[in-house]
Amino acid sequence: MRMSKLFGKTLRDAPAEAEFISHKLLIQSGMIHQVSAGVYSYLPLAWKSLKKIETIVREALDATGAQEVKLGILQPREIWQKSGRDEIYGPDMIRLNDRRNKELVLPPTNEELITETVKVMVNSYKDLPVSLYQIQTKFRDEPRPRAGLIRVREFDMMDAYSFDVDEAGLDKSYDFMLNAYKSAFEKCGITTVVVDADSGAIGGKDSKEFVLLSESGEDTVVLCTACEYAANDEKATFNKTITSRAEKTGALQEIRTPNIKTIEELTSFLGIDSKQTIKVVLYMADKDLVLAVTRGDLDINEVKLKNALKVAELRVADQNEINKQGIVAGFVSPVGLTKFTTIVDDSITYGINYVGGANKIDYHLTNINYPRDFTADIELDISIAREGDPCPQCTSELITRRGIEIGHIFKLGTRYSDSLGATYTDNDGKPQSIVMGCYGIGIGRILAGSIEEHSDDKGIVFPKSIAPYEVLIVGLNTNNEQTSLKAAEIYTRLSKLGIDILYDDRNETAGVKFNDADLIGIPIRIVVSTRNIENNLYEIKKRCDKEGILVSGENIEKCINEMLLSLEIIENV
Repeated sequence: MRMSKLFGKTLRDAPAEAEFISHKLLIQSGMIHQVSAGVYSYLPLAWKSLKKIETIVREALDATGAQEVKLGILQPREIWQKSGRDEIYGPDMIRLNDRRNKELVLPPTNEELITETVKVMVNSYKDLPVSLYQIQTKFRDEPRPRAGLIRVREFDMMDAYSFDVDEAGLDKSYDFMLNAYKSAFEKCGITTVVVDADSGAIGGKDSKEFVLLSESGEDTVVLCTACEYAANDEKATFNKTITSRAEKTGALQEIRTPNIKTIEELTSFLGIDSKQTIKVVLYMADKDLVLAVTRGDLDINEVKLKNALKVAELRVADQNEINKQGIVAGFVSPVGLTKFTTIVDDSITYGINYVGGANKIDYHLTNINYPRDFTADIELDISIAREGDPCPQCTSELITRRGIEIGHIFKLGTRYSDSLGATYTDNDGKPQSIVMGCYGIGIGRILAGSIEEHSDDKGIVFPKSIAPYEVLIVGLNTNNEQTSLKAAEIYTRLSKLGIDILYDDRNETAGVKFNDADLIGIPIRIVVSTRNIENNLYEIKKRCDKEGILVSGENIEKCINEMLLSLEIIENV
C-alpha cells in the first residue's frame, strides 16, 4: 500500500477531550473516527490491525475444537424477559420496535439466543459437548462512554459458549478456554493477569477476568505480593482475623457521646481504634430498607452486597427514607432494629466488645457483641479489600493496581438452560439441563490495550503480530527519480516475500514522514535517501529501538527477515 493512497490522515495534535493514551493515539494516527458518543468508524489502519487480532483469536478458539457461527443481531425481547435479564440490564440494553410493533433488542451479549438455538439442535447426551463462538458487533447504551475504544456503545466482541452434560465437563471446557485466552493474548503481544471476578449481569457461579495492568485503566485489581492470589476489587477479599482482642465479653452499656456522629469522631472521643467500632450503612434494596453492618475501619462493597441480597437495584438510602422509618441518622445501631433486613460482614465475627450507635441522639453503646446483642439475616463478606490488607490465602500484604479488562470467562451452570428450557436426554432416558459456560473477548479493547502497553512519547509501538503493516518504507526526496525507483524496487522485493508493507511515497518533508512513522508505530522502518543509495545503503530501524543500522541493498531481505523473527521471539517471551 502506498501512503499517498491510504485513506485517513494523521493529526499533529491529540484531541483535547481524549484522556487515555490509546484514545489520543488512535485518533491522532488516523485510525479511528468518532461518529457519536461511544461509536467509532474504523479506518484502514485500525481495520487491518483488528482483522489480525480476529485471526489470532479465531486460531486460538479453533484449537479448542470450538466451531464458529454467526447469530442474528436483532433479537426478540421476549427471550431476554424469559431469562430475567431484560430487567437486570435495564437502560443499558438498546430496545426498539419494528413496524409490526414487535419488541426487539440489540444485544450486549448472546446467552439467550445461543441457548435457544442449541436447545433445538441438541437432544441427547451424544450431541454434547459442543462449543460455539462468533465475532460480532454488540451494543450497550453506556451512560458515560469514554476512553476511546475501551468504554463504547458499539463494539466488536468474540463471544463463545460451551455446552456440557455435567459440571465436570464444564470444568474441562472452562480450562480449554482459559488456556486459549492466554495463548491469544500472548500472540497479540499484550500482558494480562488472570483475576477472580464478579459475574455481574451475566450470572453464574465462577468467573475470571483477563486484565491488562495500566495506570489509566478503569478497573482495580487486588494482588498478593507473595502468592498467586488475584481478584478484581468487586470480588476481592482479605484475612479479617484480629489477633489482639479482649478475652471475654462485657456487659452492654449506653454512654453519652454529644454530637459524635462519625467513626472518626467516635474513635477520637473514646481513644479507641476504628477496628473496635461497628459501622452501619442504610441502603434501599429495590424498595426495602436494609442495614449493612461492618467493622468501623472497613467500607461496604456494594457489588457484594447487591449479590448477597439478590436485588436489581441498590443505593444508599436518602435522609427522607431514613427519617420515615424513625431511624436516628449518625447513631444507627443494629441492636434493636429487628424489623429491617440486616446483613453483617464476616469481619464482625472475629471481634468482641464493639462500640456502635444506640439508635438515640448523642448516645452510643459499648460492649456490643454479635450474635448476643443482634442477629443477621445474612452473614458473609461484604467489605472492600484495600491496599495493605492481609492476603486471604497467605496473609502477606495485598496491593492494588489499575487495569483494563480484555477478556472474561464464566461458569454459568444451568442458569440459562433452566430459564429457557434447554435440556438433553441422558443415558437413562431422563431429561437433564445442559451445563453452560460463556466466554468473551473485546476485540477493540485488545487494540486499545496494546497501545496502552506499547507506546511512547512519539506514538504507537505496535507488536508485529497485530501491526497494520510489518514494514514501513520511507522514501525521502521522492521528487528524485532514482530515489523513487529504489524505494519502489525495495517495496516490490519485500512484497514478493509475503511481507506486509506500507510505502510512504508522499511529497512531504523528512520531518513529517519520520513523525508519522513514529506515530503509526509500524515495527520496522526502512529509509531510502538519495545520499545513502549512492553507496547502496539503506537505514533500517525497529520502532522499539533508538538507533537504526545501515544495510547494503543486497542484504535487505536477510536483515528484514531476521528483524521480523527477532520481534516474534520478543513477543513470545
